[in-house]
Amino acid sequence: MTSATGEGVLEGDRTSGVTMLTPDFPFEHDRWLSHRAGLGRLPADAVGASVAVVGAGISGLVTAYELARLGARPVVHEADQIGGRLRSVPFPGGVDGVLAELGGMRFPPSGRSFFHYADLVGARTVPFPNPLTPHAGSTVIDLGGRTHYAETPADLPPFFSEVAEAWTAALAEIGVPELREAIARRDLARVKAIWNPLVRARDEQSFYGFIAASGAFAALPFAHREAFGQVGFGTGGWDTDFPHSILEILRVISTNADEDHRRVLGGVQQVPVGLWTRPLPDGPFAGQSLRDLHAGAPRPGVAALARAGSRVRVTDRWGRTGEHDAAVVTCQSWLLSARIDTEEALFDHPTWMAMDRSHYAQSSKTFVMVDRPFWRDRDPVTGRRVLSTTLTDRMTRATYLLDPEPVEGAADDHDRPATICLSYTWNDDALKWLALSTDERVRLMVRSLGEVYPGVDIASHIVGEPVTVSWESDPNFMGAFRGALPGHYRYQRRLYSHFVRAELPGAPDVPTAEQGLFLAGDDISFTPGWADGAVTTALNAVWGVVRHLGGSAHPDNPGPGEAFADLAPLDLDAEEPGTSLPPR
Repeated sequence: MTSATGEGVLEGDRTSGVTMLTPDFPFEHDRWLSHRAGLGRLPADAVGASVAVVGAGISGLVTAYELARLGARPVVHEADQIGGRLRSVPFPGGVDGVLAELGGMRFPPSGRSFFHYADLVGARTVPFPNPLTPHAGSTVIDLGGRTHYAETPADLPPFFSEVAEAWTAALAEIGVPELREAIARRDLARVKAIWNPLVRARDEQSFYGFIAASGAFAALPFAHREAFGQVGFGTGGWDTDFPHSILEILRVISTNADEDHRRVLGGVQQVPVGLWTRPLPDGPFAGQSLRDLHAGAPRPGVAALARAGSRVRVTDRWGRTGEHDAAVVTCQSWLLSARIDTEEALFDHPTWMAMDRSHYAQSSKTFVMVDRPFWRDRDPVTGRRVLSTTLTDRMTRATYLLDPEPVEGAADDHDRPATICLSYTWNDDALKWLALSTDERVRLMVRSLGEVYPGVDIASHIVGEPVTVSWESDPNFMGAFRGALPGHYRYQRRLYSHFVRAELPGAPDVPTAEQGLFLAGDDISFTPGWADGAVTTALNAVWGVVRHLGGSAHPDNPGPGEAFADLAPLDLDAEEPGTSLPPR
């Protein structure tokens, strides 16, 4: 799928192998996208219909881009900057082209719907230097005050192999290898046959509860579970995810979302920005870009949402109001309660409950630019690299070393500036940094890494100003992404199914006040935190808007709404009547 050097746009057969074919609703969005018949058609009287899009992240811009191709007129609102949590920023006082990825920074090739758009805008990728991969060069696991250096997994003590083998065996106990194989074959009936019983059995089980109850880990001392949580396998430790539903983790594992990650050269923000600036290839707005349709900039952030007869009224932060034939909300759902004055009648009470019960994970990252990739230097005594990708139980938790981006014609990049992600943390670990300034964070992180690498003067290599983020402190996000807790499957299903709620078996008519409003974004998906989930929910919303405006999918290329009856997420309430709240 890649060139011998690992550079360039991902190429090859995207129709085989494991994909992010979410087992809850295994619709093949990537094939729907690539079909020559397109995503649908609008009736003549709906061409030019106004559709408000709240948020200009990847989900909002996919929505706007595809609706514009079909002939609707998107009106994009953005409270901050284009890209959302796909945010690539330069270092203040730094060197052009050296970036910090504050949001998404590694992307699995199995996310083929996301890569459809990455390829479309010409994004190039290289392997991401995850721990214990050849692209990391070397990895250090620092646990319990002991440091273990490895250039291959075989260099680690047997203890760590035992941890990895226990995890593999725990997954095999519940049929995850078979699920992954069914996803790779795109055997949709088999996917559902394996996954639905897992939902019934595991919805109320936490990740740690699953680990503790598995036969593989139960046969080993607690130290193995502790090490799995602290430094884990592959991309790092898992203990900050331990309170989450095990179903969240099984989706990641079964779709290979945790493997073979790619780094986007030039920053991943170029993907949403590229959709904003790329001329539309067809439709009534062909030759114009979304930026052209908005006179250069998106509308200001949304302050209020309400109903205006059959239309949706959107008021921006400066008081300008517009009325639209439909609206797609792609911001994180908490904002509809906490920051946007949203008329309650726009959503039914079960949907409000699902949005308000969403549990968001915290996330913190701190980056520094350094004068050169000095981590390639070898200690003359030990022969080891002086600095490595690091997994530790110290406050930094995970440290990543990002080589200079390739420059055409440049044979040697040894003296070019590079980037260190000093710390990438989640949840409780991220909250430890929240109250600290950027400089305080960097000083503590460098000191902590100094305990792992005594004698290595990391600070002497830092140039420019550091960059940091705590997503939970950003009022436009209030967290990094949703992480469902045990018992939250029903809430996830309500939000994901919102685009097709009128089509659900036995569903009552959708009240006028709720019509024409659709939810999208990664927190609406079953794979929160992954760009592919943001893209696929956007495509679901596009289907919903087209249907609302009187259009339809092409008969040769049926969309997610047509497939919903056969592939719908399991309805636990239908199996357990009387479990929902009593009527008012």
